[in-house]
Amino acid sequence: MRYAFSTLGLPGTPLARSAALAADHGYEGLELRAHPEEPLHPQSPPGDRAAGLRTIGRAGVRVLGVAGYAQVAVPGPDGPVLAAVRSLVRLAADLEAPYARVFPGGGGLPEPQADAHAVRRLREAAPYADRHGVRILLETHDSHRTAAAAARVLDAVGHPGVGALWDVLHTWLGGERPAESRRRLGAHLGYVQVKDVASADDLTPVGLGAGVLPLAGAVAAAPADGWLCWEYERRWYPEAAGLAGRLGQGRAYLEGLVAHADQAE
Repeated sequence: MRYAFSTLGLPGTPLARSAALAADHGYEGLELRAHPEEPLHPQSPPGDRAAGLRTIGRAGVRVLGVAGYAQVAVPGPDGPVLAAVRSLVRLAADLEAPYARVFPGGGGLPEPQADAHAVRRLREAAPYADRHGVRILLETHDSHRTAAAAARVLDAVGHPGVGALWDVLHTWLGGERPAESRRRLGAHLGYVQVKDVASADDLTPVGLGAGVLPLAGAVAAAPADGWLCWEYERRWYPEAAGLAGRLGQGRAYLEGLVAHADQAE
């Protein structure tokens, strides 16, 4: 198993510092939040991308994925959505990242309509991503929070350039057990995003193992040769404890779950 964490947990932190924290605590990768307030995003010029890649490489870590904000199931014309997805793919390719995250965003639409938007756009974007050596990952989130919902779209797309990012929080909130989520995603799975929260009514992030999420089951269901990425959502919960001081404990906790994965459900 390989380990990464999201820079969402380190708001305002320079890229060099994030990369050093990863290396110092045994994380092989970073998931970069690709938002304009971050060091690297789809509007970053080529020089900044090249410099960022060198900075991360010097620390001995890699970019696992770029976490973008394109929403593929939203109503409206396809053009702006496809442009946003392609810009994420180009950023991921420039950073030598294998994955680019997108959201569904189809809330409020009838399920067949939201599915149709997502399928059409992902089917259009998939060959472009494939040519760039990047896989677009639809996160289990918002209108498609369960693995069953995400797989419904991905089965219809039917292209290896598109897959799933399994956010363990959202599948749990959607009522799925980890083994069922993993079964539903099958070969679509790109990597697993782990986190922990106080309760279903209080999504404030806490240290891994200190909350209510079924992390042992999720880790047991994850591919043994895959990635576990800790998404600690401090950007949205500034009152939460800082991530930097928890990285060592989080890495050790995940490693312990992996070591005992055969005993979990």
